[in-house]
Amino acid sequence: MIEIAIMIEGQNGLNWPRWQHLALAVEELGFVGLYRSDHYTNANPPDLDSLELWVSLAWLASHTKTIEFGPLVSPLSFRDPTMTARMAAAVDDLSGGRLNLGLGAGWQAREHKNFGWELLDVTDRFHRFQEGLDVITLLLENDEPVDYEGEYYRLEEAILLPRPQRAGGPPIVIGGNGVKLTLPLAARYANEWNGVYVTPDRYAELNSRLDEYLQHRDRKPSDVKRSIMVGCEFGRDDQEVKQKVKERTSGKQTQAELRERGLVVGTAEEIANQINAYSRAGVQRIMLQWLDLDDLTGLEDLAKGILHLQE
Repeated sequence: MIEIAIMIEGQNGLNWPRWQHLALAVEELGFVGLYRSDHYTNANPPDLDSLELWVSLAWLASHTKTIEFGPLVSPLSFRDPTMTARMAAAVDDLSGGRLNLGLGAGWQAREHKNFGWELLDVTDRFHRFQEGLDVITLLLENDEPVDYEGEYYRLEEAILLPRPQRAGGPPIVIGGNGVKLTLPLAARYANEWNGVYVTPDRYAELNSRLDEYLQHRDRKPSDVKRSIMVGCEFGRDDQEVKQKVKERTSGKQTQAELRERGLVVGTAEEIANQINAYSRAGVQRIMLQWLDLDDLTGLEDLAKGILHLQE
């Protein structure tokens, strides 16, 4: 049965009260996990509260008991891979093994310009990302000191201590839909691939391509878990759904058009049917993007509807 989790945009006004209320609600309501983006700010003004990712995950690790969690995703363009490996191992241990380590190359130009990080062009960015994945994998998987010599990163007799309680550390999640760059990296390094905002039909196509890349790596399809993050517009009835769609698109798009953009839209029953379509396309875990950080009542109604229908 498909797992249903919640994903939030951490740069959209996230602060301690909102994070704490959301985390406890997601666990109490029965969702399998809570994931969040890792950004300084949004791609466009205005700037809003943006609670720091790893500090927030450390709190969640020690104040929840069952939900899985993690960044979706943490960009290595402004996250040093050695420090990311250290923090991830520590937070995973603190949680009892519930962290999924989402990693990405970085993409948002504004935050890099504002805070002095070099984004690089796409080719160099993914080269740096691959080196970062090498470094993180080496540090998490090896019980003896390791060396590494790359263009962007170097290790010399480096070892993580204490060693991660989970053998190999937390599972690595690589997110994105790129056939030429992202999927090959997922086939090489990932324990989980996360598609982003695509329809079930497109997900099935990407899923098949990933299987091909895995075969070239002598890995089995079952070696990599399949997940997706999709937008979500939920209404308790048809009228509320129409209003939510109108507000989201300024009246310029229909429910059907939003679904073609990779969103699930509708009442609980309609969203449950769309989730089932993703399950048939190969998705094992779906992260529903919940944009209203204060709407815990809506989140509760969504949980009561879709989780019941999935039983």
